[in-house]
Amino acid sequence: MSIGGGIFLIVVGAILAFAVNFTVAGVDIHLIGYILMAAGVLGLILGIALLARRRSVTSTSRTGIDPVSGERVTRRSTEGDGPVL
Repeated sequence: MSIGGGIFLIVVGAILAFAVNFTVAGVDIHLIGYILMAAGVLGLILGIALLARRRSVTSTSRTGIDPVSGERVTRRSTEGDGPVL
């Protein structure tokens, strides 16, 4: 869930909890609103935490001349901190 999804759930939950004034048999609309707001807050916190986590990548390129053949040789390597999600 992204930050936008969390904000959307908070807004829909607030509308159901505070602005809607009707009843459905066997369903508490206000409780559903509170549950959606809690899920939105949790999604918002997770979205911010994942956004704040940075992935650093180190890229190295080395160029040299092969002493045997005289050709130019380029080596490239990339190192990262963690898995890409």
